[in-house]
This record gives sequence, structure tokens and C-alpha cells, in this order.
Amino acid sequence: MDQKGKKGREILNSLLHNEATVGIVLLLCAIAAVSMASFPQTRWFGELWGKDMGIIIGDFSLKMSLRHWINDALMAIFFFVVGLEIKAEMLAGHLSSIKKAALPVLAAAGGMVVPALIYSVFNIGDPAAERGWGIPMATDIAFAIGIISILGSRVPVGLKIFLAALAVVDDLGAIIVLAIFYPSHALHTGWMILAAATFIILFIFNRRKLRNRWLYILPGFFLWYFVYQSGIHATVAGVLLSMVIPSRGKSGELKDSMLKSFEHGMKPYVNFLVMPLFALANAGVALDFSMFSGGTIPGVSLGIFFGLLVGKPAGIFILSWLGVKMKFASLPEGIRWSQVVAMGILGGIGFTMSIFINSLAFTDPALTDMGKMSILIASASAAIIGLAVLRMTCPSEKESYDVKNI
Repeated sequence: MDQKGKKGREILNSLLHNEATVGIVLLLCAIAAVSMASFPQTRWFGELWGKDMGIIIGDFSLKMSLRHWINDALMAIFFFVVGLEIKAEMLAGHLSSIKKAALPVLAAAGGMVVPALIYSVFNIGDPAAERGWGIPMATDIAFAIGIISILGSRVPVGLKIFLAALAVVDDLGAIIVLAIFYPSHALHTGWMILAAATFIILFIFNRRKLRNRWLYILPGFFLWYFVYQSGIHATVAGVLLSMVIPSRGKSGELKDSMLKSFEHGMKPYVNFLVMPLFALANAGVALDFSMFSGGTIPGVSLGIFFGLLVGKPAGIFILSWLGVKMKFASLPEGIRWSQVVAMGILGGIGFTMSIFINSLAFTDPALTDMGKMSILIASASAAIIGLAVLRMTCPSEKESYDVKNI
């Protein structure tokens, strides 16, 4: 019985840390959100996320809609875990040296700049629409890895590592864009000073090698509140906190550090609570294609669609190719350029981060809904086309044998 229980726990643990499982759960949540938003009978579902909730302690009160609690508070936890992953990769992973980081950094840069340029071209002269240039810059790693897992072992390990490293750099770029270009409201210097002071205290704790996790968790709540009040988007607090979490354990190794403990312990909650709630609260848009009628397709839709579906693979391929040709970087062993193109197409699955930036970019509900629809259509198209191209460029052993013997 104990053996069965142990095996069951191992299976559950494997599922909770499996990116493919996360992708499936997010897909189901997105379908549920769109379905609930498309029928008058389930209008209550959309209204639910707009209901106010708050914390009241004496004279202190903090009230936001349920959607804002998810987007500003829970997503700060998401960005905290993303920040931990980036830090781990930079210390002892695929970004730990210039040689290792060169290709994913170049690919991610191309995959961010080209989509943003394509979006901007379609929306020049429209101030409201122009704010959405950051939407097609993002890649949803959970969905992309989920798609790759469908093909199993036929996908080279080097290609999976390349996509994972690219997505980490992509997340870092999205965080920088979010912090600089998409403040939640007007900036307030006083609150920014308090946030900076809290960060400095946490940094001192780190430098003095203090390893009591509560010394980071409790000030972390204050850091989040100060950043929220400062006008910088509150999720940036999660990234700042991740930067000061100790990355060395008592043995001096990363593997038994507080960083790895937080990352491993919190990732299942982020994957199966935070991200699904985000998808349910933000992916809901009524399937109303009349917004695309009238003979012309809006620039927002064209910019997002072509930015994700064309700009992503083009940017990833072009800068990767230039980097290799100019000897700044090298292609992983066993990887072909056709497979890099396939990876680039899968990079066009924006979903989580794209929807998040979409919610910050537009104040007009019509533009927000148009953006959501375009993200969903472009991401679905990228997933289908990317899977097809990847399958063609990564033949199974039997298919490879047949081709060689023709």
C-alpha cells in the first residue's frame, strides 16, 4: 500500500512539474473563458471578475476588482517564479556564459523587435492602437513546450533547450517592457523611494547570507504594496524580490539554495492556480466576428496576427542566422535551420504574456476584446502551423531510415 502511495505521489509530482500538462490546463481554461463569454446565459461569469474585493485592517484598506487582484497580486507571484528561473539560468544554466547565451539572446531580441515593428507599421497614426506594440513580443513557454511534447523524443534535446533558453530571455525582455512602458498609473516618487528602500534592505539580507525565508517573504509583501502604489506595475515587485533571494545553500551550491526551494515549491501553484485563474479572468471574449466586418480588418488585429505569426519566426531566424554567420553564436549540435524556423513559429504562441500586456495597453474595451481575439487566433494558428513544420523537420527514426533508403 505504501509502495502504491509512493508511486502515486511520484506520478502526481511528475504531472505538476510537466509543462505539457500546464499547456493542456491553460488551453481548457481559455476555451472555458471564451465559451462562458459567448452566451448571454453565462454573463454572470464575466461580471464575477469585476466584483470588488478588499483587505481592511483598521484605517487601512485596499480594494480592487477580482480581476485586478489576479492581474496585480497573483501575477506578481508568477513573475517572482519567472524571475527565479531567469536568475538560475544566468547563474548555472543556459545563460551562464556569453557562449551559451549568445544564440538565445539574439533569437529572443529578433523575436521581440520584429513583431513590435510589424505591429507599429499597421497602427501608425492611431495613438490608442499604437500602445499595443508590446503585445506580439511575448512567447508562452508552457504552450510551446506542450506542443513540442506531442512529438516526444523525435524533437532533438538541443532544440528543446534552445526554445527554453529563448523563452527565458523573452520573459526578461517582456518584464523590462512592462516596467518601463506600461505603468499602471501616474508615477509617485515617495512610494518609489519606499520600494527602493525595501529592496535595499532585502539586498543587504542577501549579502549577509541570511537564509530565514520569512526575512524575505514579509518584506516582500511591503515591496509589492509600495510598487503597486508607486505607479509601476505591481508585478515588477515579484521580479525585484526574485533578484535578492539567496542562490547558494549551506553547501554553497545552487541546487540546495532558497532560490531552488522557492522555485520548486511554488511552480505547481503558479502553473495550476495562478495561470489558470489568469486565463479564466482575462481570456474571455465573445466570439463576435462582426468587429472584423466592414471590408477592412483593424490595424490592431493585423498587427497582432502578423506580429506573432510572421514577425516572431522571421525575427528569431534572421538574428540567429546573422549571429551564426558572423560567428557571435553557434547552432547547437544536430540542429538544422529548418528546425529553427519551426521553433520560431511556435514562439508565436503568445497567449498568457500577450493577453497580460493587452490588458495594460488598451483602455477601450473594444480594443481590448479585439486584441484578445487576435491573440487567440494568432496563437492557435502558430501552434497548428508550428507543430506541422516541426513534424516535417523532425522525422521519426523510421521516417529517417525510409528517406535514406529511397
